[in-house]
This record gives sequence, structure tokens and C-alpha cells, in this order.
Amino acid sequence: MSYILARTGRHRQRYENNVRLVSGCIPYRLRKEDEEEKDDLENRIEVVMVSSPNRTDLVFPKGGWEDDETVYEAACREAIEEAGVKGNLREVPLGVWHFKSKSRQDPCTLEGGCKGFMFALEVTEELESWPEQANRNRKWLNVKDAFEFCRYEWMREALEIFLGVIAEDKKPEMKEEIVEVSSVPVPVPEVVAECAILSSNCCATPVNGQHNGVISFPWQIPLRNCH
Repeated sequence: MSYILARTGRHRQRYENNVRLVSGCIPYRLRKEDEEEKDDLENRIEVVMVSSPNRTDLVFPKGGWEDDETVYEAACREAIEEAGVKGNLREVPLGVWHFKSKSRQDPCTLEGGCKGFMFALEVTEELESWPEQANRNRKWLNVKDAFEFCRYEWMREALEIFLGVIAEDKKPEMKEEIVEVSSVPVPVPEVVAECAILSSNCCATPVNGQHNGVISFPWQIPLRNCH
């Protein structure tokens, strides 16, 4: 039985111009390489997806970003609540996407609009029980299968960008800082700065004209060690 309680309700939910702010992540691990897979990083990557309540599709852990936590803490919290995993969150986001809540898919209305911030999380611990275990199953998938399970285009785009980020990180000359983030939220000032320009068709806008799909944040928030 899980001793961590999932947050419920939306009384602390952040909104921006009536659009719900969401934070999530792609949890992953690397299988140990053998001689045949030495240069085949994609086949060594496994990602976590979770089932949706009362649905057959799989999704990456994500949920509402609340007003007493940073966007990083929200992503870590959702990974624990929905997938039962902890780890190291990469501070640089994969991107930001606009999409509709699964219960509000009518493109002709603004209702159910979400603005999602997605990160990569290297899993270091799998919990035997987690808050939403009764409603969500955790599934490890190779990248090829994960693409097949992505129901929405924005999820496939996030996964593609994720692969590029991991590949760059594994290059000896390209070292990306990894930060540990506390899963316990702490009060922070309301964020008023806007991120880089977002497109309306669920695509992340490249920074500095480079087609790397990574969007930088214009603010700096101190991070603390978790555990």
C-alpha cells in the first residue's frame, strides 16, 4: 500500500489565459549494452508509459502544475503519483506544447485547453506501490513500441525530441547537467515570465533558429536535492 497520497482537485491549479498549465516527463532507463548494441543507443532506451483510467491508450506521466510548486517539482510529483518512479530530472525542458484534455477534444472550443511542459527523467528508483496504482498500470517499453502507443501527435514529437537529447548527452563532448529535484513542493513566487514562442499546432518552436526542438526558460528557480 502506498503511503504517498495523490493530490486531488484543482483549487491550486495554475492557469494562463484560461489555459491549464501542465507538467510532465518521459521517464527512462538505459539497458546495459552488449557488443551488438554498442552503437545502437535507441534500442537500449526504455521509457515508462502508464495506462489512463477507463481507457486503453498509454500516456507519459503528467498533470496539473500547482501554485505551491515549481514546474520541475510538478513533473517529479506526477512521475511518482502516476508511474511510481523517482529519478534525476533534466533541467532543460524537451519543449512546451498546446493540446486538449482527453475529455475535451472538441477543436472548436477553448474548453479543456492545456499548455504542457515536458522533461526527461532518468529513473533511479521504482516504487512497489504508488498513489494511483489502482487506476494506472506502469509499463516499460522500447522506443519503437512507445511510438506505437502514442495516441497524439504532440506525444510523438516529445518522444522524438527526447531521443535527440539523450543521443547528444551521450556524446563525450556534450555533457548536460542533471539535477535532482525534490518531490515535496515548496512555496515559490508566481511565475509571470513567458516561455519561448509556442505554436498552436502542438509543435515546439526551435530556439535560435536551430531545429533541435528545445525551448529554454527565461527564469531561474533554485533547485534542491531530493530524497
